[in-house]
Amino acid sequence: MYTLGGELVAQMLANQGVKTLYTLCGGHIMGIYDGCLNNNISVIDFRHEQAAAHAADAYARLTRNIGVAAVTAGPGVTDAVTAVANAYQARSPMVLLGGAAPLKTKGMGALQEMPQTGMFRDFTKASFTITETSDIPEKMTEAFEAALSGRPGPVFIELPFDVLFNAIDAPALPARVAITPVEPEAGAIARMFELLRAAQKPVIIAGTQVYWDVAHDTLRELTEQTGIPVFTNGAGRGTLPMNHPNCFKSARGKALRESDVVLLIGTPLDFRLKYGIDGWNPDCKLIQVENDAAEINHNREADVAMVADARFVLEALIEGLHGIRYDDWLRQTREYEDKKNAELGKWTALDDQPINHFRLGAAINDFIDENMIVIGDGGDIVSACAKVIDVTRPGQWLDPGPLGCLGVGAPFAIAAQHLYPEQRVLIINGDGSFGFNGFEFDTAVRFNLPIVSIVGNDSGWGQIRNPQIQMVGKERAVASALAPTRYDRIVEAMGGYGEHIDDPSDLGGALERAFASGKPACIDVTIDPEGMVKTGASTPYIV
Repeated sequence: MYTLGGELVAQMLANQGVKTLYTLCGGHIMGIYDGCLNNNISVIDFRHEQAAAHAADAYARLTRNIGVAAVTAGPGVTDAVTAVANAYQARSPMVLLGGAAPLKTKGMGALQEMPQTGMFRDFTKASFTITETSDIPEKMTEAFEAALSGRPGPVFIELPFDVLFNAIDAPALPARVAITPVEPEAGAIARMFELLRAAQKPVIIAGTQVYWDVAHDTLRELTEQTGIPVFTNGAGRGTLPMNHPNCFKSARGKALRESDVVLLIGTPLDFRLKYGIDGWNPDCKLIQVENDAAEINHNREADVAMVADARFVLEALIEGLHGIRYDDWLRQTREYEDKKNAELGKWTALDDQPINHFRLGAAINDFIDENMIVIGDGGDIVSACAKVIDVTRPGQWLDPGPLGCLGVGAPFAIAAQHLYPEQRVLIINGDGSFGFNGFEFDTAVRFNLPIVSIVGNDSGWGQIRNPQIQMVGKERAVASALAPTRYDRIVEAMGGYGEHIDDPSDLGGALERAFASGKPACIDVTIDPEGMVKTGASTPYIV
């Protein structure tokens, strides 16, 4: 029995448990589509390759498995580059399948021929070409192992046209790739116990690795047993419910200034944590748990460092810290958190028109429940909303990650809604970010995926414009203003539901109506361009 290369690619995806392929059509990759139909893999076609690759990123995050996009050669591949870079920074194991000209004409100037694998080598786990159809099972297995092992991340596979359309004897497929968790080194565990048993003010910063290692229940057990305050970061948001009494947001700065031991789990010491230097107690001890050895001692020397599975480390701490509690420190942290939240409450209660960013976030927080996935895609609007929205379960919140890539909203939402049709999916968009991939509402309409976007519309790139005005004055603030476009009408024109809001008292009702419509929907909300400045929350753009 003969098998075509495209069929073999689809069989490998199905063998790994992949249920959906995201794509934009191209002649180079048509053979993969036929294979997907034969192997019960859904094919969702987007209007831009960047969006297709973003959707594969979201699928990977939500399933903790491989997410896959297929794009045609040349411009199809280059259009997906940004999404692959974003997945790399976010530690997401997506695989990009890129079409290529036939090997028999390589270097002769075929349509859309260009060097492709080299572009990805700096921001993927692997980037290579499959040159023999018979090598597809072995090479794709290697790709899956690379993507899922250690620090998860993307892989690029170039598939020439003739490799996909060649026929070979049907091979036996290898076993599904499963990664064995890494045990922590005993000596490092002992040193970690020593530091924490002597600590008076320890904190845990639970990052993306806590999510990938399915360590949320263990994290909760540890903090409830010991009273160690927990701050979440990246995909760690929701690994401890944000309404849990031991989970904090607003007190992080003060906690880092005073803490004597910081247990950092799967969180890079990047700008989000001020590189582990600015605002930190210079005398605090750092315990660093990572799945990426390259992150160990990056920007700050760790007192204890280990490359290990987060759940194993947390389980060891539950045993090793038995009977030890930090109640005074927990109480101090809670008092400061409550004080900061009371100040924030003044902003969330504003009924001004145009609507303040924090007032919008409060309305969203009142509306969401555990059956909703929330996607942040924007600058100031997402920053403000993240301060007031309480995520209560792992995987409930998605955002670009540390690359800060705008445009993930609709693609992430489409992937989430297709994966989980019983859940509601809400995008928090800025008006600028909506413009990147807002046309994917056409995709949502075509596939009957009733995602909802609420757009904070301040007619500008607010995160840039406000600091720009403060620095150079309004008359010299160029390249940061937008038109007051009605994005709800754009979605209506595509066949979705749209509504415009000026009054903050209408926000809850508008959300109800948008989801009740059963259509892809957009709520366009006029927000105050100076809202962040008025509340004192505007900060200079980080460079």
